[in-house]
Amino acid sequence: MLVIRPINAADFTALKTIAIESGAGFTSLPVNDERLKQKIQHAEHSFAAKVEQPGDQGYLFVLEDTQTGEIVGTTGIEAAVGTGTPLYHFQQNTVIHHSAELNVFNQLKTLTLCNDYTGASEICTLFLREDYRRNHAGRFLSKVRFLFMAEYPERFSERVIAEMRGVADKDGQPPFWHWLQKLFLTIDFTTADHLIGIGKKAFIAELMPRHPIYVGLLPESAQEVIGQVHQNTKPALNLLENEGFTHKGYIDLFDAGPTVEAQLKQIKSVAESKKVPVKIAAVQGEQTLAVANTSLQQFRASFSTEAQYDAEQGLLLLSAEFAAALQLRDGDMARFIVLDKA
Repeated sequence: MLVIRPINAADFTALKTIAIESGAGFTSLPVNDERLKQKIQHAEHSFAAKVEQPGDQGYLFVLEDTQTGEIVGTTGIEAAVGTGTPLYHFQQNTVIHHSAELNVFNQLKTLTLCNDYTGASEICTLFLREDYRRNHAGRFLSKVRFLFMAEYPERFSERVIAEMRGVADKDGQPPFWHWLQKLFLTIDFTTADHLIGIGKKAFIAELMPRHPIYVGLLPESAQEVIGQVHQNTKPALNLLENEGFTHKGYIDLFDAGPTVEAQLKQIKSVAESKKVPVKIAAVQGEQTLAVANTSLQQFRASFSTEAQYDAEQGLLLLSAEFAAALQLRDGDMARFIVLDKA
């Protein structure tokens, strides 16, 4: 069985392995021992903190194979981004150049450096090891965050964002990056990626263009990838779009991948999740349910067909084995969603 739980210090080695496997562009898990240990400690403090409104909390979860004890994935939520270290994006806009005398009317696209998402919550750090990319595991790893957010809405902003990985070439280099490197940064992508990952972002404000950039002046290779996602990221984007996330013109500074957003209460899995009492019973449902307990520090969640909602009684029926994995007993409250539908 695959079970989600909060990360702890004993997971460091597994987290480092995942950081290595995730590769370049996955800035939320840098291959840096000190930074990874800080992320674990920060998560432990966040789960333990008493919170009335979102602040500098980061909730990092690991996906554990209970049969082997192996950590096979991660998923996370930042409660309020940009409040400590600024979070920058390019905003896409259109400006009008009009001459009545010459009868010329041009609509020109621009990119402007901004930090408009300051204070938003961010879903992030989703990675699933290749051998486990089957049987709803990826879908669960994404949606389980919404179960947690639905249970603890006071810990998160009304606006939720997700940064999607942009297009890269066969060597992992974003075509959008090259013009930035040449004109403004003069450091290679690997170095910039590493600096972002370890939290050293001052160079962005110091070196990035401060004035709007006319998109038409960029190389065609850069223009073509603006707002586009990496081939491997398309399933994740489709899932979030089905949850109600939309792209409103904000893109990543380095790979031009889109940042999508939604209102917390309007996210499909948040709105449709149900919180009901548990009853232990022999059950084999026709649908796969994602189920979570309602604990904070002992949060547990998993997915199974050994779960069924009895609408007449208002009870969630769970097999004894499934309930035990989630640390649930008869009468405890649990929150669930149907996992295997669009």
